[in-house]
Amino acid sequence: MTLPAFETLLVSDEDQVRWITLNRPEVRNAISPLMLSELETVLTASAEDNAVRVLVLTGAGRAFCAGADLAVESDALPDVDLARSDAVFDLLERQPQPVVAAVQGAAAAGGLELLLCCDIVLAATGVRIGDVHANAGLLPGAGGSYRLPRRIGVNPARWLMMTGEMAPADDFRRWGLVHDVVPAAELIPAAGRLAQQLAEKSPLGLRRMKELLRDGLEQDRATGLAHALSVAQAHQKSAAYAEGVRAFAARRAPRFTGR
Repeated sequence: MTLPAFETLLVSDEDQVRWITLNRPEVRNAISPLMLSELETVLTASAEDNAVRVLVLTGAGRAFCAGADLAVESDALPDVDLARSDAVFDLLERQPQPVVAAVQGAAAAGGLELLLCCDIVLAATGVRIGDVHANAGLLPGAGGSYRLPRRIGVNPARWLMMTGEMAPADDFRRWGLVHDVVPAAELIPAAGRLAQQLAEKSPLGLRRMKELLRDGLEQDRATGLAHALSVAQAHQKSAAYAEGVRAFAARRAPRFTGR
């Protein structure tokens, strides 16, 4: 699938992995209305592209993302459409493919909210992450107040949101949001290796795995267990299941095709 040229993103495909780079380094990759629109275009196209099995989200320059672009000219307030932001971030969270975030520099405010919508987060040594909305008398407008306590726990989330402090990536690893912290020079190679590992799995299996994980967090025990059983039974009828079982019996690597 051919994508258009973008002004705020760099998009490239490599071995079934789509790399999406936030590309406004002069403003620490602050999220503008145009970036939101372009991100929506990429995510929508990627969701329907059978050739894309994994997404990697990263940032150009010295920061991952500083949040919404709040630059003010004259007496005008910045144009931040919170409903649009919320919709695009939800699209990222519901992306059928696994989404890996590779974080360099800082991830603040909306940058943290982006990470909360990714499946696995890798960070470079020295990275700092925080909510910081409280420092400007603002509120997280793209789901951060809902997702953060569910990803790292209520008490760390309360501290981050109320104090506006930035914390090192190692703290977020301890809290569970960051999977690993690696030297800066190893960040992109490490993200690439992880993405390739995921790309070798069954696309259908991982899509259903994501759905079960996401839905299970919102369901009561009985509903969640019944839903998990129903999806697993349906999966037994898929070509992906048949290939996985045959490959296991033959002691060979499975060869998954399609979605």
